[in-house]
Amino acid sequence: MKTSSGYWTGVVMVIAAAACYGIMSPVLKLAYGHDYTFQQITVHQVGMGAALLWVLLLLRPSSWSKLAFSLKHWAALAFTGIFGLSMTTVLYNQTLERLDASFSIVLLFQFMWITILLESLRGRKWPTKWQWAAIVMAMAGTVLAAGLLQNKLTDMDWAGVGYGLASAFSYSLFLFLAGRVAPGYDPVFKSALMMSFGFIVILVLYGYKAFDGVDRQWGLLEWGFALGLLGQVMPTVFFNAGIPRVGSGLASMLGATELPFAVVSAWLILGEPITLIGTAGILLILGGIVVAEYGARLRRQAA
Repeated sequence: MKTSSGYWTGVVMVIAAAACYGIMSPVLKLAYGHDYTFQQITVHQVGMGAALLWVLLLLRPSSWSKLAFSLKHWAALAFTGIFGLSMTTVLYNQTLERLDASFSIVLLFQFMWITILLESLRGRKWPTKWQWAAIVMAMAGTVLAAGLLQNKLTDMDWAGVGYGLASAFSYSLFLFLAGRVAPGYDPVFKSALMMSFGFIVILVLYGYKAFDGVDRQWGLLEWGFALGLLGQVMPTVFFNAGIPRVGSGLASMLGATELPFAVVSAWLILGEPITLIGTAGILLILGGIVVAEYGARLRRQAA
C-alpha cells in the first residue's frame, strides 16, 4: 500500500516538533542561570509565542478565508490551550527550576503511559497486553534514567518530581486532544488561539511578577523570543499540522524522539553527564513507546 507524501510530511513535522521541545529544556535552564524567575520566563515565553503565532498568521493571507468562528470549536481550543499547552509550560518550567534538564524530560515522558490510560478510559476498556508491557518498560526505564538506584530518595526534590509528573499529564492531554479538536481549522490559527487563551490565564496568574527586579528588559525579551519560538510556536504548529496526518498513536511514538534530543542537548549545552544506566533507561522508555504502537497497529489490522 502506497503511503502519501502528506503522511511523510506529517512524520517530519512531528519529529521536528519533538526536537524543538528537546532543545528547549537546556535553553530554559540557561535562562534560569541568568537569574530570571519562573514567573518572568513563563510570561515572556508564552506571550512571545502567542505574538509570533499571530504574526505568522498575518503573513499567510491565503489562510484568512478559512478562518471561522464556532463556539464549540473555540471552547475546545481554549480548553486544550489552557490545560494542555500552557499548563504543560507552567508545570514543566517549575520542574526545570528544581531539577536537571535530563531528569525533567524523563518525568515529562511519563505522558506515554498516561496517554495509554486516557485512550483506555475513552474506549472504556482495559489496556491490552502490549500496552501493559509498554507501561512496565516505561516505569523500569524511568527508574534507571532518573538514577533512582544510585541516589538516595531523601535527596530528591519531591516538589520538582510532582511538577514533572503533573506536566506529563497535561502534555498527554494536549497530545490526546490536538488531533481531535477543530480538525478543519488552519494549523497556525489553531495554534494561535490555543496559545492566546493560555496566555490570558498565565497573565492573570503571574503577570504581576513579570517585571520584578529586571535590570535588562531586552535580555528577558530575547530569552522569551527564543523560548517562545522553540517551546510554543514551532512545536505547536508542527504538532497541529502533523498529528492529524499520522494519528495520535504514531505521533506519540515519533514524539518520543524528544527524549534523546533533550538528553544530548543537555550534555552539549549544560554539560550534564550521560551515564550507561541512564542511557539504558532511556532506551527502555523508547522501547515501551514502540511496543505500544506495535500493539495498536496489530489491533488496527485485526479490525
